[in-house]
Amino acid sequence: MIIVLKPNIAKSAEAAVIKGIRALGYQPHIMRGVARTVIGAIGDEITHKSLETLASTFPQAVESVLPIQKRYKLVSREAHPSNSTVKVGKHVIGGKKFHVMAGPCSVESEKQLLTTAVAVAKAGATMLRGGAFKPRTSPYEFQGLGEKGLKLLAKARQETGLPVITELLSENQAELVAEYSDILQIGARNAQNFQLLIAAAKTGRPVLLKRGLSMRIEEWLLAGEYVLANENPNLMFCERGIRTFETYTRNTLDLSTIPIIKKEAHSPIVIDPSQGAGRADLVVAMCKGAAAMGADALLIEVHPNPAEAWSDGAQQLTLDNFAKLMKELKPFIKAAGRE
Repeated sequence: MIIVLKPNIAKSAEAAVIKGIRALGYQPHIMRGVARTVIGAIGDEITHKSLETLASTFPQAVESVLPIQKRYKLVSREAHPSNSTVKVGKHVIGGKKFHVMAGPCSVESEKQLLTTAVAVAKAGATMLRGGAFKPRTSPYEFQGLGEKGLKLLAKARQETGLPVITELLSENQAELVAEYSDILQIGARNAQNFQLLIAAAKTGRPVLLKRGLSMRIEEWLLAGEYVLANENPNLMFCERGIRTFETYTRNTLDLSTIPIIKKEAHSPIVIDPSQGAGRADLVVAMCKGAAAMGADALLIEVHPNPAEAWSDGAQQLTLDNFAKLMKELKPFIKAAGRE
């Protein structure tokens, strides 16, 4: 059930409603919008008392009590009709400004990372991406620099002012990765690793949840529910391509997820065209399409010399090509009503 509170009520009135929800046997999850605060009440409606009595118990505070029909209760637009935003440092994702997160697939060295970070910042990127821990299909491939890579990302943030996004692979590394990064990325291979999602949520850091390789939209939304259900409202969905019969591209980048996520959920949607296409020559076109369709941000892989990259060189843009892309994106961002 969703309890919609009246605007401009006192904190004490809000606290009384929350106490009343708990007294009826439900767990409250507070979601604050620009004009309204809504509370998602999670619990078994068959064995617990009806929440509809809250409207009469707290008439000065409760505007309405509504049932949610979706399986993803907190992610659903029924729970939160207006768009949610995620604050990362001085930036707000999901608002008027369009964001670009850019950087190398893997952190390889201080020189490689700082060269890339300075270049993408100069070109207009608002956040720095880079993998310190890398999930690789083969155990013999480069697995990342680990904590050393995290420290290099933190140094790059200090040098450029760009917030850092990096991938979390293990529950027992959640606090370590959260210490050095501003956004925790949950990769496609871990999209339904529910204990990892819970651990990421409990750090309090914003969570970027990539779509699994063969994940249906409903499964993706339900995975996102784990983040919100663990009292972390800072969730972003990231489409990075799904596995299909096609072999021309690494994956099939499903841009239809942009209007679908916008319709079904209130969290921001980010597009990763590098993983999605797996080919640098297709990344620019996919970026333009994503921006025009209303995505909130892009996640792009950039490397000073992709031919020498330790991982996924074929899908990484050069520094010059990234700078060119940022200029070419401007009319598409403007056409979508963003800045």
